[in-house]
Amino acid sequence: MNELCFTSARRLAQLIRTRKVSATEVMRAFITRIERLNPKVNALVTFLPDQALEKAKSLDRRKTPPVPLAGLPIAYKDLVATKGIRTTFGSKIFEKHIPSENHLIVDRLEAAGAITLGKTNTPEFGAGSQTFNAVFGTTLNPWDPSKTCGGSSGGAAAAVACGMLPFADGSDLGASLRNPGNFCSVVGFRPSNGRVPNHPSQNPWSSMVELGPIARTVADTAFLLSAMAGPDPRAPASIAESGSIFLRSLNRDFKRVRVAWSRDLGGLPVEARVTRALEAQRKTFEALGCIVEDAEPDLTGADEAFHVLRALAFVHKHGEHMKTRRADFKPDVVWNYEEGLKLTPERVASAEPLRAQVYQRMRAFLERYEFLLLPVN
Repeated sequence: MNELCFTSARRLAQLIRTRKVSATEVMRAFITRIERLNPKVNALVTFLPDQALEKAKSLDRRKTPPVPLAGLPIAYKDLVATKGIRTTFGSKIFEKHIPSENHLIVDRLEAAGAITLGKTNTPEFGAGSQTFNAVFGTTLNPWDPSKTCGGSSGGAAAAVACGMLPFADGSDLGASLRNPGNFCSVVGFRPSNGRVPNHPSQNPWSSMVELGPIARTVADTAFLLSAMAGPDPRAPASIAESGSIFLRSLNRDFKRVRVAWSRDLGGLPVEARVTRALEAQRKTFEALGCIVEDAEPDLTGADEAFHVLRALAFVHKHGEHMKTRRADFKPDVVWNYEEGLKLTPERVASAEPLRAQVYQRMRAFLERYEFLLLPVN
């Protein structure tokens, strides 16, 4: 059973498709593992074993050609609306909230054959780099329960690291896919703006939040992204390109590929042991034939633009509930909301131009370098 739980998602899908293993067997293996491990880490906060097992049995009875993710279990981050399944956003305000419709990616992944097994933990409204909330408590790091699993997609990363899921979805405003992926030793990937459409969304034209995949390998991350990505008319900023591009082979020749190597992104604090670990890998890229150069992009103005736009988003999103349920918000959310109320017209007016300048400098940087290698945290 454990062998199935740590088989790659691509391989599991192939085994189910060729009927070398049944979807029911796969689902039972993951359910058993969740029942054994989840009490220790608190990664899944809603668990639907009976519903998921029945769907797996139904899939096994069908004779129609399976879709790409057929039979693979998934649990959605508890910020993502799931029709008929409690979605709390990690908030006491929404503790009993049951959506009447799915988020777009739920419909999309279910259409691709993924079976919903539950929801994963998140900090309140996804605000914070540690995964805890007043509804479900704290998610622990599976490698060391005394340490943080990161956030805000901490439940997803911990579940994947434990082998409780083959992959999971997450979302990222300020490293919420990358941070927990790093802390839990899995792959958390934030795609380009608009790669994965976001609907419903309060700000479909200019969101800083991106949805993306978490898996144990780069190949499985690309596999899930292939089903998540692609345009949708309800998301006007979505990229027109099909997600099928992520099914292409990841093998390639790295000779003469320019790589920028940054130890601290221009002076940010990094632990010495992290720096040593990364420096030891530099020769790996050089051995592949990469041209590795010390370089980093000019991110002047990025912090200011981010702080202003994030604060504005908190006012927009939480203003109504702040009037009636302020005591039910955690201090971080209240602080961000109050920062938004303090913004001057001048700071608001300059935020998007600053963001645009950072983008143009980053675009020019990536015309010279195909990759930027640096610490995640």
